[in-house]
Amino acid sequence: MLHATDGITWRHSPEAVGYPEALSSMEEQVGRILDGTGGECVWLAEHPPLYTLGTSADQTEILETVKLPVYATGRGGRVTYHGPGQRIAYVMLDLRRRGRDVRAYVSGLESWIIAVLKDFGVRGKTLAGRIGVWVQDASGQYAKIAAVGVRVRRGVTFHGVSLNVDPDLSHYEAIVPCGIRDADVTSLRRVGVDASMAEVDHALVRRFGEWVPPREPEAGTGSC
Repeated sequence: MLHATDGITWRHSPEAVGYPEALSSMEEQVGRILDGTGGECVWLAEHPPLYTLGTSADQTEILETVKLPVYATGRGGRVTYHGPGQRIAYVMLDLRRRGRDVRAYVSGLESWIIAVLKDFGVRGKTLAGRIGVWVQDASGQYAKIAAVGVRVRRGVTFHGVSLNVDPDLSHYEAIVPCGIRDADVTSLRRVGVDASMAEVDHALVRRFGEWVPPREPEAGTGSC
């Protein structure tokens, strides 16, 4: 799947992408956006099982000796898990031409995922003081279904969101995901939705235009 909407190219990687490769590719694309040789991009990907540490992460949030790779990264946030069955959406937008409001951008990413969940009959919401998207179980407890971690370089965004479709949730047991000790992590499968990754991708593409800040006419375009 590779197409463009509103000057934004969509990139899809059908095979699992190594984290160092993903980080390098994002860095290169951000550089191209900044120097005008490349355009905005949303990259849909999966990773092999691994953990990433955001800029606010604490090593004590890794609870035991883990067998999975751990990568430090420049995104905001703390420690989280990535792996098969989790859809990663890396969003590279030029906020210099889309309003420059980083807070509104992060809120928009959350709104995007909430709209996608609604397509599958799931009511997602944000919680005060907690980044990401949450769902409520039958007992009334909230569990996190999507994480948000972004970085902005000279007005250009990268990193993005991760939505749990059907990952191995047991990997979260070795960490304090996103620094939150009093809530669980969940997935579409766990809340009773048997959705394919292709169906989730279709919803992500369809709902994207409902929140993305409008681009000013002079913004450049290009592939990624």
